[in-house]
Parts: sequence; structure tokens; C-alpha cells
Amino acid sequence: MKSLSLLAVPGIPRIRPGDDLASILGDALDAAGIVLAERDVLVVAQKIVSKAEGRYVTLAAVEPGARACAIARDVGKDPRLVEVILRESVGVVRQRPGLMIMAHRRGWVMANAGADRSNLDGHDDERVLLLPVDPDASAAALAAAFAARHGVEVAVIVADSVGRPFRNGIVGTALGAAGLPALRDQRGRPDLDGRLLEVTLTGFADQIASAASLLLGEANEGTPLVLVRGLEWTEPAVPASALVRERGGDLFR
Repeated sequence: MKSLSLLAVPGIPRIRPGDDLASILGDALDAAGIVLAERDVLVVAQKIVSKAEGRYVTLAAVEPGARACAIARDVGKDPRLVEVILRESVGVVRQRPGLMIMAHRRGWVMANAGADRSNLDGHDDERVLLLPVDPDASAAALAAAFAARHGVEVAVIVADSVGRPFRNGIVGTALGAAGLPALRDQRGRPDLDGRLLEVTLTGFADQIASAASLLLGEANEGTPLVLVRGLEWTEPAVPASALVRERGGDLFR
């Protein structure tokens, strides 16, 4: 009988720039009496990764350009914030008052290029938190640190929440991954009737991130680390960057 368990790890303090995130998370695992095992997956909220990496921008230090000012008038946002969003992006996909859907420079399509003001340890509206520079590298560094400390190879996913075209509501997604196949190629495998699958690619890391987001939360839950246990895979590790659809194959832009 197959089973899967998810556990929100308690006791993680607020993370600040320069914190040794792997050490803090390891301490929380130890305090909770959790002994890591092979094939465990640790899903880490993007926000604490960004905080530890110091991905803050202070709007008072931002000088908006002409394009940012023009867009700001159209969407009703602070021109300095728009400038930050533009710097993180390669283009505007859609915009309307109150909303900018951006093509992030790492390929993601998301609101405000991931620039966020929520849960920033206070009510300072002058600060914005950006996504990690390289979430796959962040995940790999955490996985290596966990392996060194706990003596087992575990997988790590850096997860964020995003909206989706044609669907209401946000879901968890994997921005970074290490130690597992973020994208699983099912082509060539038989279905129940023996018919070979021809086009099926499974967003394995996204599925895990979405499940973990039920415990990570979006408001004041304070549980930025989830242990997922019971998964199996045989494929080699594939980073989360493989989940980004190439522009040439994107029929919606």
C-alpha cells in the first residue's frame, strides 16, 4: 500500500540576511526529533531563502525611469516598485490596474516578477523582497548542507506560490530543486491498456511543492519548512529550471 506523509517542521525563527539557513533548519529538525532518511524531501519556502540571501530592495534607494513611471500611472502602483519589477523581468506579459504579469528573467511568468512586501518582519512599506538569484543553486546548497550534517542524501525544493492562467487561486510551485527529477518524462511508458504514452511530462517538483503548500501557508502560519516522506523515483536528478517552458513552445504568449 502506497502512502505519503507531510509534516510542517515547527520552531523556525524569523530569518534575517546572512543567517545560516541550513543550520537553523537543521536545528529545528533536531529539536522536533526528526531523523532524516533517504528520499526525504524538504520543501523550503522561497521567502526564507530570499531573506537569508539578503534579497531586499529599499524603495527609497530606487530611481524610477520613464518607462516605470508610465506603467505606474497605468497600473496604479508606486513607480519605484514598478522599476524594481522591471529590473527583475525581461518583459510585461499583461497589465491592468493593480496587476502586472511579468516574464521574469529566469523564465517564470508571475505577478510582479515575484517582488513581495508580505511577511517582511514588520510593516516597512519601503522594503521589497525579491526571489533568490538562482533557486536551483540555493536548493543544491541546502541539500549538500543537510547531507553533511545528517549523513543522508535528501532532496530539497524551494517553493513559492503562483497564480495560473485560466484558473482562479494560487498554488505551490517549485522555483528550485535538487536531489530529485523536477520534471519526469513518462513518454514511452504504457498506460493500463498497454498504449504507450507519447506526450506526458510530469512536473514532479511542482506536484510536491503544491502538496507542501497546504502546510506552508500564505499568511501567518509561520511554518516555512515541510518534510515530505514516502515518495519514490528512479530517474536522475533534474533541476527546477527544466520546468520552465521554452518561449518557442509556449502557445499562450
